[in-house]
Amino acid sequence: MHIRGDHAELVVGGRLDVRSAADARTVLHSAVDDGAGDLVLDLTHLDSWDATGLGVIMGAHRRAGRCGRRLVLRGVPPQMQRLLVATRLHRILAIEGGIAAESLPRV
Repeated sequence: MHIRGDHAELVVGGRLDVRSAADARTVLHSAVDDGAGDLVLDLTHLDSWDATGLGVIMGAHRRAGRCGRRLVLRGVPPQMQRLLVATRLHRILAIEGGIAAESLPRV
């Protein structure tokens, strides 16, 4: 997993899973704490995430809210969109362009 960017926009690539969760959490929390306004998390290059990775995203979302910020997901890959819809997290998280649940292919 790799994350690059600043306190306004981060690009996440690779796998966000149990092995990379601690490092990702540290980077996301620093970005939330050091900035103002929306924090855009570009997931275009993210290959996969597991439950731990999703927990890191949710933790950053909660932390951003406590800091008066908003975490915005950009470029969410289709398989991850399906997971967000299945868990109903698409209703809680800010997703650039939104997710049309009915347009996602069934698995």
